[in-house]
Amino acid sequence: MENLQFIDPLLHGIKPLENSTNNLSVKQLTMAGIGSLLVGAVLKRTGHNKAAAVVGGLALPLLSAAVYKKLAK
Repeated sequence: MENLQFIDPLLHGIKPLENSTNNLSVKQLTMAGIGSLLVGAVLKRTGHNKAAAVVGGLALPLLSAAVYKKLAK
């Protein structure tokens, strides 16, 4: 019980990510959201319904992050 260093990642020099969305612009987030919608539509059209739902489900969070970032300026 005296050697519990493996529990705390900060003891090993692993630092959490600061804020990775600051590196992405509003345009990049918007294009990623639109691209996600398009890829989801193509996957659904080809018959991959589960994959289409997963990829298409990423569109709303990406687009809402773009809107929030635009309004927060």
